[in-house]
Amino acid sequence: MIYFDNAATTRVCPEAAEAMAAVLTEQYGNPSSTHALGRQARELLDRAREEVAGAVGAEKGEIFFTSGGTESDNWAVSGVCARHRRPGHIVTSAYEHDAMLQICAKMEQQGWSVTRLKPDGEGHVTPEMVKEALREDTALVSVMLVNNEIGAVNDLAGIAAAVKKNSGALVHTDAVQGLFKVPLSVRKLGVDLLSLSGHKIHGPKGIGALYVRRGVKPAPMILGGGQESGQRSGTEAMPAICGFAAAVRAGRREFPESAEHMRSLRRFLTERLTESLPEAVILGPGDAPHILSVSLPGHRSEILLNLLDAEGICVSKGSACKKGRRSHVLEAMGYAPDVIDGALRVSLCRDNTREEAEIFAEKLKQAAGRVLKKI
Repeated sequence: MIYFDNAATTRVCPEAAEAMAAVLTEQYGNPSSTHALGRQARELLDRAREEVAGAVGAEKGEIFFTSGGTESDNWAVSGVCARHRRPGHIVTSAYEHDAMLQICAKMEQQGWSVTRLKPDGEGHVTPEMVKEALREDTALVSVMLVNNEIGAVNDLAGIAAAVKKNSGALVHTDAVQGLFKVPLSVRKLGVDLLSLSGHKIHGPKGIGALYVRRGVKPAPMILGGGQESGQRSGTEAMPAICGFAAAVRAGRREFPESAEHMRSLRRFLTERLTESLPEAVILGPGDAPHILSVSLPGHRSEILLNLLDAEGICVSKGSACKKGRRSHVLEAMGYAPDVIDGALRVSLCRDNTREEAEIFAEKLKQAAGRVLKKI
């Protein structure tokens, strides 16, 4: 099996699996309990929060655990909007993750106005675009740090600076594809809220976090027993939280060497694919080290995926959340329909090898040839 779909999810690392097993079978107390097992669980929870906070340059009290990136994105938007007495204005981009697009659409139904900025020809949403879109009633600006389909890395520090200079709006970024791929510090970015996900960094599914800058008060996402400082009630998912923290520790240890390894593989794949498949079109700017979006115009990505799958190679045709729909990311960038329909996303991790890249390039060439012969 060659797994090149790491932007969809990653294999849980041994450190995370071991941490989760220990919490499931030995350290299984409820952090809200006052007996010994409960106190032990509370200590584990505090350490996990410190670990995640340290990875993004935040304070421990600024990290709130969620069920994943989707919840974090939803909470960032709905929580900020709920604090306003009347509907205002949101600025986002047209190529955000569906979690952001859908919650913004819901806010529109509640009377909010939403501006969706289209990326430029290189696949970026620039500070200048955001500045021009600001209005007096702009309450929130949300632009993703790393696009999950084309790997474009946006200048969030520049965007945040432009917003703070020209508006009182809060700034959120979906950084799910950024952690341990690009340098990430909430202080340097200047953002007020930031979304993370565990299963994109070799942690478990069902766990993520929202960074909320001290002093910012989004409305609570879930009401109940007052966990997560009253912001997200419900007994904490301790196995997932501890697995997330263990994956963060491993990721911090490997970064930036792991990012350079992925960048080298991406560069090698780009060269090999363009040499062996002259019709191949590389999509996007290639900023992020782990995402390579390539199209074979005239082919159907579904057919190519099935042929590769039969060879034990896992890639995707875009976001795993699409469920058969055409990529709104590539549409927002203005690519022709035949380019979009022939697009594949190759996404790498620190465990992938050059040998795997060689095999993939050869198998994709063979798959493309088989399709042409049938035609």
